Amino acid sequence: MCATAVSEIRIPHFIGGVWTNSTSANWQDVINPATGASLGKVPLAEAAEVNAAVEAAAAAFPEWRRTPPEDRIQPLFKLKMLLEEHIDELSRLITIENGKTLGEAKGELRRAIENVEVACGIPMMMQGYNLEDVARGIDETMIRQPMGVVAAITAFNFPAMIPFWFLPYAIATGNTFVLKGSERVPLTMKRTFELLEQIGLPKGVVNMVNGGKTAVDTILDHPKVRAVSFVGSTPVAKYIYARAAASGKRAQCQGGAKNPVIVLPDADMSMATKIISDSAFGCAGQRCLAVSVAVAIGEAQKTFRDSIAEAAANLRVGNGMDETTQMGPVITPQSKTRVEALIGQGEKGGAKVLVDGRNAKIVGGENGNFVKPTILDDVSIESELAHTEIFGPVLSLVHAKDLDDAMAFLSKNPFGNQASLFTSSGSAARRFRYEAPAGNIGINIGVAAPMAYFPFSGWKDSFFGDMHGQGRDAIEFYTDKKVVVERWAKEHSRKF
Repeated sequence: MCATAVSEIRIPHFIGGVWTNSTSANWQDVINPATGASLGKVPLAEAAEVNAAVEAAAAAFPEWRRTPPEDRIQPLFKLKMLLEEHIDELSRLITIENGKTLGEAKGELRRAIENVEVACGIPMMMQGYNLEDVARGIDETMIRQPMGVVAAITAFNFPAMIPFWFLPYAIATGNTFVLKGSERVPLTMKRTFELLEQIGLPKGVVNMVNGGKTAVDTILDHPKVRAVSFVGSTPVAKYIYARAAASGKRAQCQGGAKNPVIVLPDADMSMATKIISDSAFGCAGQRCLAVSVAVAIGEAQKTFRDSIAEAAANLRVGNGMDETTQMGPVITPQSKTRVEALIGQGEKGGAKVLVDGRNAKIVGGENGNFVKPTILDDVSIESELAHTEIFGPVLSLVHAKDLDDAMAFLSKNPFGNQASLFTSSGSAARRFRYEAPAGNIGINIGVAAPMAYFPFSGWKDSFFGDMHGQGRDAIEFYTDKKVVVERWAKEHSRKF
């Protein structure tokens, strides 16, 4: 399928190695957020369709888990090459259905490929450990074994990358996999599964269903699903974590964020402005590591305020398919309405709107969901907006007397996904790294996105679970540990 010729299509499921047309009575339009044009229709799967996918994965598991790890990773090497070959096509698909720029889409795919590469190291990463003579003549060994059927429920903001936080690790460790991607952006994963068809996986090892709450609840309640991964909002993360736990499943649920950045007066203001602007407004602010509140200290209250306002006002907003565009639309009309309402709430609460992105007029994008970059200055530390996830291109500026005040503000943040500091002081940087209550820390970094060989480490209301995605945590999450204690009696009747 050519990504530049997307037409009105009906998205099928992929179950047991076969593309399956949905029998659901409920379908949803897939909309290009930059133009408002319909790209196709996606089904909201009935429970029976989800159950079929789980049963297909369960049937494939016994043989797949007996496949040696070295053999399990061979298809992943093929997948890496196919993703590389189709990176431009997939990037265009992401842009068409998600709205982000082509450059951002390609960067997302690079991260997806990186996770495939890391998962190819499973024969080493999945190894256990042992010790002889834990008691006289007794040896003890810890081995890792795959769990069975595992599932992932993923978000709209990174249609390609987020599923690959989970899929390659799950199957490389010997599990079989069911994906329920976002119904808002099904085209990217449909094309990706067409590529997965070509890499030689046995039927049923990977499956995909499209749907909403019914599909999610069916996954959470199915007794053969052993583990669930989720990325989305905090309320839904809490719901999925609780329901999965009630069903005895292992769960890792990544929720929302309100990522702060502290700007000290000794920071390189030009560098800080560019990096923070990219973080706050990249992907239209729709990423879980976007900086959304900046705490300026001392002289930075004026210098950073002026420079970031200028940067925001000059960003080129439009259709992501235009290579000159620097920021695209938010995902839905409802998102646009919600973001603009929160800007208004901040203004009513006393914040000054330095740069106003509401009621954006984009030539050729009159039916798109555009909100231009927005800067709210002098947002009260005590205000609800200072701790509310906006998930749009809005940066709130908070003033603090000193680093102590700024750190006190961070401690009140209900989220803990990322926190960043811009400074030239090693002492301040060390204190920040040591004390900041977040799982991903940036020092002169605006998007502290861990590489695939490190865990994606959200804290507090940004994450529910024990083991995060990516890296060694992924191996822990997708395997059961088994300890074997052995003693062998001497055979007196035989001599060797």
